[in-house]
Amino acid sequence: MKKFAATAAIVTALGLTLAGCGDPSGADAGSSAPAEWAAQTADLSGVELTFWAAQSSVAVPEEVAATFEKATGAKVTIEVIPDSYEANVQTRVATGAKPDLAFWQPTPSMLTAINAKSNLLSLEGAPWIETMEPDLQDLTGILDDTRYATLIGSPSVIGVYYNKDVFAANGITELPQNFDDVLADAAVIDAAGVDPFFEMAGDGWGTQWFPQMLMADDAKAGFWDEVNAGTKTFSSPEMLDSITEYNDLITEGLFNADIKTATFNDQGTALLAGDAAMVVQNNVYLTQLQALATTDELNNKIGFFPVSRQGTVATSIPDQSNAIVAFNTGDAERESAARQFMSFWMGEGYPTFVASTNAVSIVTGVENSPEVPQLALDIHASQADIAPSMQAAAVANPDLWLNLVDMINGVKTPEDVAKATQSQFAELAKAAGVAGF
Repeated sequence: MKKFAATAAIVTALGLTLAGCGDPSGADAGSSAPAEWAAQTADLSGVELTFWAAQSSVAVPEEVAATFEKATGAKVTIEVIPDSYEANVQTRVATGAKPDLAFWQPTPSMLTAINAKSNLLSLEGAPWIETMEPDLQDLTGILDDTRYATLIGSPSVIGVYYNKDVFAANGITELPQNFDDVLADAAVIDAAGVDPFFEMAGDGWGTQWFPQMLMADDAKAGFWDEVNAGTKTFSSPEMLDSITEYNDLITEGLFNADIKTATFNDQGTALLAGDAAMVVQNNVYLTQLQALATTDELNNKIGFFPVSRQGTVATSIPDQSNAIVAFNTGDAERESAARQFMSFWMGEGYPTFVASTNAVSIVTGVENSPEVPQLALDIHASQADIAPSMQAAAVANPDLWLNLVDMINGVKTPEDVAKATQSQFAELAKAAGVAGF
């Protein structure tokens, strides 16, 4: 597996709008000194913990939290933060509200966005790290040499979910080996009266996956390092051509007719029903599909393949449902309990978590859920040849998706999208004092 190394000095410098907003009162907030870790089932009677989750991930911690409560006497309240999850979490934290634990995207840019050094507890010395698959131990969750987040499952990947029946009905018996193959299959499917692709511009955030998928080969070759250094921009051919091709495919009618208003939930039902052949998404979509269909149904109906312009390079985007963080609340008892909950989740509670979520295990010695669908195994296997997403490797994450939604609604051209996104990226970098901006 490939590791994506953003320049630590640059990433650390990016305080974004939250810099200085956190409460640094916790003695070990931002410290790399190993914390003391309580026994996984130590008594926590009377201790109450709050866990923030997105609407798409709220069910993920339920079973392991219930098991933890029974084992320790603690109470864990799971609170749903409305979408856009990341923006709303940052807003709440900036105003002083903090949970004890939360799902959070474990990339350097998003750890910086939450001002990890002040707001999050260090996870240095976490007892479960060495039990994880070796390639995943240091893949993400680390900022400026300090661990602030832990993966709980297989990291999210951008790729193509496809309806097997639609492919078979159109004589497609081999998976695409590059994007030209995808386009050839799309033409056949379109001629048969089925939407080749389904997009969700009504919610919007998923629009950024398609262009990033197209430029996976460039990302693997170091495109985001060059953007970080200021030698390339979002208007460079690698990104602009991807945005333009995405727009062209939409204009050609290869997406759903209701693309402007369709939502994330619509994507799941459309693919399962065979109303569309392909959806470009990340692992949050897998969670949605698992909520809508049984494992047998998914195995029969839905598959997954990674693709890039030139080959089958996948795109890595560890998302908020892949990792958890613990907050510096200033309450030593709750902070210790939050660490204990994480230790329990990745230790004694991990088999429960894997079984209850039908997940792929990343802990050595814990078997995959017998109900894990084959497409989940295929997604996990795709990480053998992977490129970093903007979220994983860029030093700041501008609102590419908002600009793409504007493009889909006819407000911006592809050139406008690239220019606006680069302008915001440069502003963020300049505000943080990054050289070259």
